[in-house]
Amino acid sequence: MEVEPRLGGAFIVRTPDGALHISGEVLAYDPPRKLAVTFNVNWPELIEKLGPTLVTYEIEQVGDAVRLTMSEGHDRPLSDDILAGGRSGWPAILSSLKSMLETGKPLVVKLGPPQRMLDALKAMGIKTP
Repeated sequence: MEVEPRLGGAFIVRTPDGALHISGEVLAYDPPRKLAVTFNVNWPELIEKLGPTLVTYEIEQVGDAVRLTMSEGHDRPLSDDILAGGRSGWPAILSSLKSMLETGKPLVVKLGPPQRMLDALKAMGIKTP
């Protein structure tokens, strides 16, 4: 699949069965240097109670290589238990991206949310799948 981001356009990631998994909006698009999007996991009440997540990818030439810097920001403080989900998921996402760029095939990584994150969300009254 090839995606052409447009400022203000939708950012959508689907599960293998076609269900909506992540959605957001393209906030900055400056190829090949920068892409910034809101990153919203499709769980009811999550955005309402935790606020949006801003994910920014910045790419720069470093000699013969390229450096990718990914940052995640939030509009309110979040506990370490809530942030545990991203801390476990982003390495898998970025490793799969690296494999895709190098081989044309993404890694198939099966991860679930960390239990401490699920427990923290449940304590906040947020239902998870």
